[in-house]
Amino acid sequence: MTDTFDREKVVDCMFDPVTSSILAELEDGTKSCTFLAEQASITETEVLERLAYLIDHDFILKKTNGEKSMISANSEKLTSIVESSENFDETINGLEKLDGYLN
Repeated sequence: MTDTFDREKVVDCMFDPVTSSILAELEDGTKSCTFLAEQASITETEVLERLAYLIDHDFILKKTNGEKSMISANSEKLTSIVESSENFDETINGLEKLDGYLN
């Protein structure tokens, strides 16, 4: 079965300022949802809401152990979105959006 997803929505998620800061935390490996919430100054529920689309399509992996959720990035799949030649324009648009937020 092929996983179908909206590439533009994935790029929008990745380049949202808060979500991108969460993704940056995952570069070093798996983190608890609690830790990610503290780092982003949002609730755990909001972390999961912001990552929901990425989790649904396996760009982000969520494992639950009791009440504790552990979050990790599927680096290969995330990288494939950014490097995809057919997605290049969307990536540039995402970077421009991020630049707009920062300025």
